[in-house]
Amino acid sequence: MTRKITYTDEPLGDIEVVADFLPSPAELAFREEGVKVTLALSKSSVDFFKTEASKHQTQYQRMIRRLIDSYVEAHVPKPTAGRSKRTAQKRPAA
Repeated sequence: MTRKITYTDEPLGDIEVVADFLPSPAELAFREEGVKVTLALSKSSVDFFKTEASKHQTQYQRMIRRLIDSYVEAHVPKPTAGRSKRTAQKRPAA
């Protein structure tokens, strides 16, 4: 890690901006029913969540659970409300 980093001013190419879907640590501090699992995490990750949990007076396991739930919510397709896709395709757009 003693190697000096040399920065260059080069074009980055095609860049895709990804929406920030992860909640802040404060948003992770609420209670929800869960299923017990065994999961091995890195020490640095657990230390981070323990520190943030103590700042928000909650349990670090609860914050990790909420983080995973948020990830799932962001990646699971949501059902469309209202008309079916078939009906919507038949009608011309206004």
